[in-house]
Amino acid sequence: MTRQQMKRVFPFIVENVREGGGPILGNSPQTKQSYLLLFGLGISSLGDFIYLVAINVLVLKLTGSAAAVAGLWIISPIASVLTKFWSGSIIDRLNLRRIMIGTDLIRAGIVAVIPFFDAIWPIYVCLFFLSMAKAFFEPASVTYITNIVPEKGRKQFNSYRSLITSGAFLIGPAVSGALLLLTTVSISIWINAISFVVSAIMIYLLPNINADAGDRFDWNSWKKDWKEVFRFSQGNFFIVKVYFIAQLFMIIALGMDAQEVVFTQKVLNLSETQYGLLISLTGFGSIIGASTVSLVSEKLSIKALMASGYFLVAVGYLIYAFSFSFWSVAAGFMVLGFFNSFSGTGFMTFYQNNVPVHIMGRISSIYGIFQSLIQVVFILLIGFTGDVVPVRYSIIAASVLMLVLSVWQIKLVLMPSKSGYFEEERALESTS
Repeated sequence: MTRQQMKRVFPFIVENVREGGGPILGNSPQTKQSYLLLFGLGISSLGDFIYLVAINVLVLKLTGSAAAVAGLWIISPIASVLTKFWSGSIIDRLNLRRIMIGTDLIRAGIVAVIPFFDAIWPIYVCLFFLSMAKAFFEPASVTYITNIVPEKGRKQFNSYRSLITSGAFLIGPAVSGALLLLTTVSISIWINAISFVVSAIMIYLLPNINADAGDRFDWNSWKKDWKEVFRFSQGNFFIVKVYFIAQLFMIIALGMDAQEVVFTQKVLNLSETQYGLLISLTGFGSIIGASTVSLVSEKLSIKALMASGYFLVAVGYLIYAFSFSFWSVAAGFMVLGFFNSFSGTGFMTFYQNNVPVHIMGRISSIYGIFQSLIQVVFILLIGFTGDVVPVRYSIIAASVLMLVLSVWQIKLVLMPSKSGYFEEERALESTS
């Protein structure tokens, strides 16, 4: 189907999209393409959360093994490490829109065949290639967003995307649960495949963003790319510090989340129903927080979003770590869910505004290698210490470390000498 045929099939959508970067809608800082991009990414996110529940149910049904289900969580970071060594160099040299469409369609095809397997190893292989495709899609999407969304509108775009992701986090598992009651696991997984196709269609309607790296990808260019990333890191050490503190903060949170079930059920003696309610409350808090950021993003600076977000998310985890009842845990989860959107929106806008777009794919991928390695180590570490020392002590230690990191991040963000890194309309001012 040609692009013109697509326009006839989706006339209402396409009439709101111009070929080469549209005007700002009314007083909104988002372009018309931004809304279409948000819709495509949102559909894909919703499908991901539907799939997350369904694939766990499918693997447990096939094997009856909790270890086999746990193996699902190891595949993604391993594939990420093996792929991100070289994916960033390709992303920065190819058409970003085609990469996103191609990886969406590849993921749709891989997901669609999973229900036909009756053994665990072919499913693991499919998940490995799914994670490889995602390792291309995510850095490409960040670079594409940075290109297509004006600097003035990035903060609000990121807040809307956080809202959509939070909504998918809450709605996706609920939809998946309903589908499992009404249909089968296979249908739930196929719906996820369809969501990737819909996402690809939405991205197809967006304008091209061509990379301009100046040379073809080979062994020498790969080495040159790594050197360029290290040169950027040496010359912009402040950006690197803010980036890795943010990533370490998130990795510790993921490690704590991996012990969530053990802590709530074994330490606090909460029921599975209460645990499910806690997850729903976290999702609800995330939606309220993301909605708040979306409404007030134009009035809150990047500094304010990051400083308040990181500190209060850490406070939420501290409340959780020292909890002794359902309601105290719920309070902690609501706080961290609410302010997670503040830190996420602020950090992503900071990243987009300070990393050169022509090497953003390489930066995202190469930094992502270290992030994935640390993530695997920390998840294994907190799981191991949980068997050696009481789980509560491990969770308390991790939450205190998060608080220390949040204070360090706030100190960096509020340094008067670094205020230029947090200006939001430098590009507009320089051209005026």
